[in-house]
Amino acid sequence: MNNNIEDITFPFSAVQGQKQFKLALLLATVNPLIGGVLISGPRGCAKSTLARAVADLLPVTEHTVSQFVTLPLGASEEMLIGTLDLDHVLKGKQVKFSPGLLQKAHTGVLYVDEVNLLPDHLVDQILDVASSGVNIVERDGVSHRHDARFTLIGTMNPDEGELRPQLKDRFGLMVELDNQYSIEERINIIKTRQAFELDKVAFCDEYQAPQISLQQQISDAQELLPKVTCDDACLIEIATRCQQANVDGLRADIMMHRASLTHAAWCGRSAVSLQDIEEVAPLVLLHRSQPSGTPPSSPQSPDDAAKDKPQNGGFSRPTPPQSNDPKSQISEHKSEQESQSSNDQDDTSEPSGEWGTMPPQSGEKQKTVMQAIELPELHYKSLTQVLNNSVLQGELQQNAQGKTAKGLRKSTLDSHKPDWFNTLSKNLGQWPPTQFSFKKAKTGQAKHHLILLDTSASTLGQSLSSLAKSVVMNIADSAYLQREKMSLLGFGNNQVETLIKAGKAPKKVQNLLDDISAVGGTPLRQVLEKALQSIKQLTIQTPDLALFCYLITDGRSRVDIDDLKLKVPTLLVDIEKSTIKRGRGKLLAAQLDAQYFALSS
Repeated sequence: MNNNIEDITFPFSAVQGQKQFKLALLLATVNPLIGGVLISGPRGCAKSTLARAVADLLPVTEHTVSQFVTLPLGASEEMLIGTLDLDHVLKGKQVKFSPGLLQKAHTGVLYVDEVNLLPDHLVDQILDVASSGVNIVERDGVSHRHDARFTLIGTMNPDEGELRPQLKDRFGLMVELDNQYSIEERINIIKTRQAFELDKVAFCDEYQAPQISLQQQISDAQELLPKVTCDDACLIEIATRCQQANVDGLRADIMMHRASLTHAAWCGRSAVSLQDIEEVAPLVLLHRSQPSGTPPSSPQSPDDAAKDKPQNGGFSRPTPPQSNDPKSQISEHKSEQESQSSNDQDDTSEPSGEWGTMPPQSGEKQKTVMQAIELPELHYKSLTQVLNNSVLQGELQQNAQGKTAKGLRKSTLDSHKPDWFNTLSKNLGQWPPTQFSFKKAKTGQAKHHLILLDTSASTLGQSLSSLAKSVVMNIADSAYLQREKMSLLGFGNNQVETLIKAGKAPKKVQNLLDDISAVGGTPLRQVLEKALQSIKQLTIQTPDLALFCYLITDGRSRVDIDDLKLKVPTLLVDIEKSTIKRGRGKLLAAQLDAQYFALSS
């Protein structure tokens, strides 16, 4: 227990509920090689409280002092892994390693708040060390390695952006929390917290017995863990569960095996049972499970294709779904239906009234037909340039308050960094140095393509949905060849869906695009608000990122978006084919301060 009253943390055993969360933290504490725990949840669900409370549960010995180490959002690579001790070089004229936060966290806890906002390369380094238990530093003329076995805890609020799937998979366990509490639970939480605030020492004394019991159980489990065995039947169960979850690779199998051994040791058993696997499986598979792939359809013969070909303008109307409340469906989407019906009657190339009466849950998947589409030349700017003196800049500083001096951390692309080892070598111990050496500046600029794809029902006429998907495929293929990043948001059926999460552009996107249905209304404001949120997160993570936004739509929306400036270079791609535009593409582009480009031209 801490001697300073201000430093006293809320006892782990006093936290109400959160059974899965507690189990994940205890297992990672017993066996740090599990690779840590990722906790996703909204504000106010005890993420930080429980994470900090773990520090008091770590077994205490006369040779080790376990620390709770917090990694700041604006941490540098040197701060994390360690670097050259300049003071010792100047005074002792010898190269000495200055430890970073990873060494300080050895035998303790490394807590990464808002891990989804950390640069990817830092997250990757932390996870590498957490899984190996060793930190190896080869930089600044220093060659050093040290043990770094710690309990890794990462928390994130999904409303502020997701963690890349590749990095999320590296965490051993994951827990997803919510803010759903009963009235009784809320009252108990308030009373417990109030008692802690009134007299922290007396409150902690009340929970001293269960805290000591948990400490002893952790110590006993760590001692038993190397002796725990897992028979073939349990291994088959683990492999079967992972295969059924359609996980990528074998990391899930290894982690489930490791977590099962740890759970058995936690329960005081020397052999893994099916109960152990049952308990840890949700924690291991939550962030790794994937939907099973859809089997490819059998090829059609020319005769069958001719029979299936629609006779009313290039597409067929899908069968309306069964609904328990058709009146509410008609009421909710009346405006969209009237708009679509009016549009259809104006264009003689489309069947009059066909899609105006379509329920919003119905839809059609148009195949992507690859076409060579030349979009206008894109002029990139770094996000720090385009966000200067903007509302977004102020919000970013407010979000990062207390984490960095000015709210934004320096980019990894920053040049003019001194190469201290070479500088001191050239000056042979003289101070101040007469010659400075600087690290080579990284060339090139990271680029990200944020694509907003209209998937509303109005894009079904004249195969506009297929055309829009072709535009996406052109952008994605180019980004893949240039090793650039992208993300894809679809907006239709009055909702916004993340179709491709932010990350490296995938090698192939056609199957994903072919599976997108065009359906329902056009939630244009919602997708632009989501885009603004993504831009904020990208700005925090990589201020020098060159980002360009594409809005691919037929312009069939009556909403006013004049207040939703994206503040990044934006291209509105108008996919409407009519000579006389019934959509509002040009007006929408003007409201967004975006460049307008019509495919029909």
